[in-house]
Amino acid sequence: MSVRTRDSLGGKAAIVGIGATEFSKDSGRSELKLAVEAVQSALDDAGLTPADVDGMVTFTMDTNPEITVAQAAGIGDLSFFSRIHYGGGAACATVQQAALAVATGVAEVVVCYRAFNERSGRRFGSGVQHREPSAEGAALGWSLPFGLLTPASWVAMAAQRYLHTYGLTPEAFGHVAVTDRMYAATNPAAYFYEKPITLEDHAASRWIVEPLRLLDCCQETDGGQAIVVTSVERARDLPNAPAVITAAAQGAGRKQEGMTSFYRDDLTGLPEMSVVARQLWRTSGLSPSDIDVGILYDHFTPFVLMQLEEFGFCKPGEAADFVAARGLPLNTHGGQLGEAYLHGMNGIAEGVRQVRGSAVNQISGASSVLVTAGTGVPTSGLILGADG
Repeated sequence: MSVRTRDSLGGKAAIVGIGATEFSKDSGRSELKLAVEAVQSALDDAGLTPADVDGMVTFTMDTNPEITVAQAAGIGDLSFFSRIHYGGGAACATVQQAALAVATGVAEVVVCYRAFNERSGRRFGSGVQHREPSAEGAALGWSLPFGLLTPASWVAMAAQRYLHTYGLTPEAFGHVAVTDRMYAATNPAAYFYEKPITLEDHAASRWIVEPLRLLDCCQETDGGQAIVVTSVERARDLPNAPAVITAAAQGAGRKQEGMTSFYRDDLTGLPEMSVVARQLWRTSGLSPSDIDVGILYDHFTPFVLMQLEEFGFCKPGEAADFVAARGLPLNTHGGQLGEAYLHGMNGIAEGVRQVRGSAVNQISGASSVLVTAGTGVPTSGLILGADG
């Protein structure tokens, strides 16, 4: 793939299995156990066995090594194993890596997984507690001494600038939260099942870091999610309709840092997602009008608005009105604000369900689904489509 030319990966691999644990605040078991449960569930969904698997992909943040999960899940020899960096930005890239391995014959069946006790164990929302010296960590040294210690504080900088530039109020972010919770309320797997909210609820929630309120911030979750990727040809012989990987891309923007890219010329957009968007459109040959459902990474509501603008669904500063008008079915599982925070992997699973036609909040005729990974960091994205 190049940031300048169309790549040839699209249409050569498909997602054939999805599986997850329950989403909770206290799983009561190890992260390895969560990973194995999710992998076994995904293989069952795909109609495959551990013996069929020869590749595994996860996040550098995951505590479960590929070989350990393979051993615990009864998987044998591996010809491919890989990890993707940058936290939630890795989600869709795990599927891209799997598709690359399948398309080139390096592996035949690849499992992507993510598992953590992110509520009962380490809590990302608590911010930086300790960090070993590194070039990457040095960038944080320009922000931490001034009180920018947590993800919410880092995003608040860009959010404040966005509101100022476009003459908006924090209510703009509330439309995303309300939409997510609307879908979560009808999703039995969601933590906030049967708990919709209103704009008034959003406005009444406590400040975390102005202009972000509690309901602008994703929840913290214990759980695991796994995804199985194989060739389109093999997928046609398996039980469920495949979700073809129409396009997959990673992106890092100019002057990119991990959540603290404050020295760019403009803080009102997400250049890393612009790189992803250009490649997805170029490779798929699709445009915003062709997308039936958007599953956009929603760790914080302002970055959902910026993503819609980077992908061209609306003009800069207009995304809040676009969401309020239901311009695109958005995060139909409830997103990370409403269903669970699994670093975006549960969003990929929802994209697959929409293509299969099996989602709880199914969008009629959904055949092209956009899925994105974490923003503010180097990121990734997918377009999933029906076979044929």
